[in-house]
Amino acid sequence: MKRSSSPALDLEGFLPYRLSVVANRSSRALATLYDREFGLSIPEWRVVAVLGRFAPLSSNEIGDKTAMDKATISRAVARLVKGRLLVRAPHPSDGRLLRLALSAKGRDVHARIAKLALGFEAELTAVLSPAERKTLHALLDRLDARLLAQGQPPVKPIT
Repeated sequence: MKRSSSPALDLEGFLPYRLSVVANRSSRALATLYDREFGLSIPEWRVVAVLGRFAPLSSNEIGDKTAMDKATISRAVARLVKGRLLVRAPHPSDGRLLRLALSAKGRDVHARIAKLALGFEAELTAVLSPAERKTLHALLDRLDARLLAQGQPPVKPIT
């Protein structure tokens, strides 16, 4: 068998792979908390989190901020509306769009999950010194800026 002359990919050292694994593990661990406590899926929490920070938004704007596909957002929004965590209103300048915002119940759930999320983050990053946490954020910002400069669409990070 002929050996390839291309370099071997050390998957465990490949930064995009490692970032993905850490992101997925942390997301699943946090999802366990808000699923057990509030019955929300990861996409539903992401919609609640984004609307808690940026509402009102259209589904398209939620997609821009979360990098989730339209079908996933649509299912999450439908379930959140059914659960009375979201309210819909007509878009002021485009009648084809709806603006989404948290209901009073949704704001309460958001505040309670935010407290859980911040506690989770504190526990996760407790193994890092304050300087290391600051460096980590700075490095992630630089990598994100590099991706944006290469033409990747901007995504606001959320958990």
